[in-house]
Amino acid sequence: MAKMAMVINLKKCAGCGACGIACKTENNTRDRKDGQSYNWADFIFKMDGKFPDLKFATYPVLCNHCTNAACVDACPVTPKAMFKTKDGITMHNDERCIGCRSCQDACPYSVMDQREGGDYSVISFNSDEAAPFEYYRDKTELIPGCTSSGAEIAAKAGATPPMMTAYMHPEYDNVRREGIVEKCILCSHRLADCKEPYCVETCPSGARIVGDIDDPNSKVSILLKTYESEVLQPEKGTKPNVYYIRNYNMK
Repeated sequence: MAKMAMVINLKKCAGCGACGIACKTENNTRDRKDGQSYNWADFIFKMDGKFPDLKFATYPVLCNHCTNAACVDACPVTPKAMFKTKDGITMHNDERCIGCRSCQDACPYSVMDQREGGDYSVISFNSDEAAPFEYYRDKTELIPGCTSSGAEIAAKAGATPPMMTAYMHPEYDNVRREGIVEKCILCSHRLADCKEPYCVETCPSGARIVGDIDDPNSKVSILLKTYESEVLQPEKGTKPNVYYIRNYNMK
């Protein structure tokens, strides 16, 4: 079986956020104030040195699909709501999730989540603070008799949100419900259709590469052989499968 991994080329990544917009579009994540998405605005920015000799780095943050996934170990239900697939993807089942957030607490990459005033969380919780896609339930017309309301657009499209992507996936609802967690699934529904994750496909600089790390001829394997790589928080022992190579300041 394949073991899927992602390589992010930091020399090519400038933190433009196209991956976040693509992720939000593909995965029908909620239109809320927290900007919930698996990639949305999830970056670590680093600045080292003293002016004018400064070095800058942008690290996009997402689920690391760890080999030793702490979120899977922490999930208390049987069978587990958070689990590993045969090809190494850390997946989440909507139906089995009880919303306890144990996975979020256990994940070393979610310690800076919204509850603690942080900047990112690779595992998101769907609270009931606001209905998802409120705009598309609003019947107000900006110009009465001239423009469409959000509710009318959703009705004519036959979906909420109107641009909803149909996953056709046994583990995920197209739009996740309240009271459960969700996270990056490496666009498992797209991989099953021989397509790349949408963040990979839409990255304007080609900074993201996904492939089988156990295949010596795959792009990810070749890149990891060619360049030195790093992972986030290796000391946690989770063995992340998201790797960062090169850097923005290289000539």
